Amino acid sequence: MNPSTLIGIFASCVLLASVLLFTAESPQSFINLPGLAIVLAGTMAATFISYPLKEVVRVVRLVGLVFRRENTYTRDDIKELVDMSRLWFKGDVRAVEEALEHTRNPFLRTGIQLVIANTREQEIFDLLRWRIARLKAREQAEAQIFRTMATYAPAFGMIGTLVGLVNMLEVMETGDLHVIGPRMAVALLTTFYGILLANLVFKPIAVKLERRTEERLIAMNMVLEGISLITKRRLPSFIEETLNSFVANYHDEIREPGRPRPGGGEAGQHA
Repeated sequence: MNPSTLIGIFASCVLLASVLLFTAESPQSFINLPGLAIVLAGTMAATFISYPLKEVVRVVRLVGLVFRRENTYTRDDIKELVDMSRLWFKGDVRAVEEALEHTRNPFLRTGIQLVIANTREQEIFDLLRWRIARLKAREQAEAQIFRTMATYAPAFGMIGTLVGLVNMLEVMETGDLHVIGPRMAVALLTTFYGILLANLVFKPIAVKLERRTEERLIAMNMVLEGISLITKRRLPSFIEETLNSFVANYHDEIREPGRPRPGGGEAGQHA
């Protein structure tokens, strides 16, 4: 399980429990199944109208990624690239082909296969960059569906509120606050549901998917750089150091605190 998702779910439950237990006389006053149905059904209906069926079905399956810690296996890819670069540097093409049979990264496998086939360097880059661009466009479109749902949910919450207000106006002439008050509360709950779903479900899922895409693009560009160095027949040690820079984690890329300056002097002073 993804720990940040678990923390977010726990915090959400604490927030909702606080709302239900400490801000209302009865927790049941925040329960309005017809209003919730209006928001959910309306949001899903508008989403299906906006996007093709196959795209909506695909993104529903992606919800599970939010709860799962996904490993990009970057370290494994670096090791495979360095090992293959050593074999390629030695001219052992057969050994490279055998190593490719155990490679689980299709992007890496395609790149090395093109290198073995003596494909021109620019053609290799064009093909691999096209695959990177295609993945980026597809996954950004998937995240955009959830962002679209986040805009629909509050809108249908307002629709539910208007429906509730119409029902309330029907009993306004009675002047009975015991009837008007509950209907007004029910009308406002649909807006509450819409805003809650938009900002606590749909938008967080979209952000999570966008962050996943960014990590996958970094991994793919790392593989692309490794294949580029292999085509240029750079030394395996140089390739390893270059690829490790993709996964190096520095708190500050400009200056590392705690290291003594040459000569032991203080930091440079401005004139």
